[in-house]
Amino acid sequence: MEIDVTDANFEAEVIEKSKTTPVLVDFWASWCGPCMMLKPTLEKIAKDYGEKFVLAKASTDDNQNAAGKFGVMSIPAVKLFRDGKVVDEFVGAQPEAKIKQWLDQKL
Repeated sequence: MEIDVTDANFEAEVIEKSKTTPVLVDFWASWCGPCMMLKPTLEKIAKDYGEKFVLAKASTDDNQNAAGKFGVMSIPAVKLFRDGKVVDEFVGAQPEAKIKQWLDQKL
C-alpha cells in the first residue's frame, strides 16, 4: 500500500497508522537524483511485501514541518515508524536486496 503524506495528514497517516501497521516514510524531493532512483525500488518492495507495511511518500519541498520534526538533514531519508515512533532509518539510495534485508530484520 502506498500513500502520499503531507504536514497536514502526517499525524494520522504515519504516527497513528504505525500503531497497527509499520509505516515506511520516504522523504524525497523531485530535484534529488538519488530520490528518483530510490522511488521505484521502494514502490516495487511495497508491492512485494503487500500488507506488511505502508509506504508513505513525503516531499520535503512541500512538507518541511514533518521533515524538520524528524531530523531529515539529507535526502532520500527513509524512516520506519512503528508504535508512533521512528524505529530505524537509512539515508541515500540503497539496492533492493539491501533494503529487503533491512526490512526483514525490522518487520
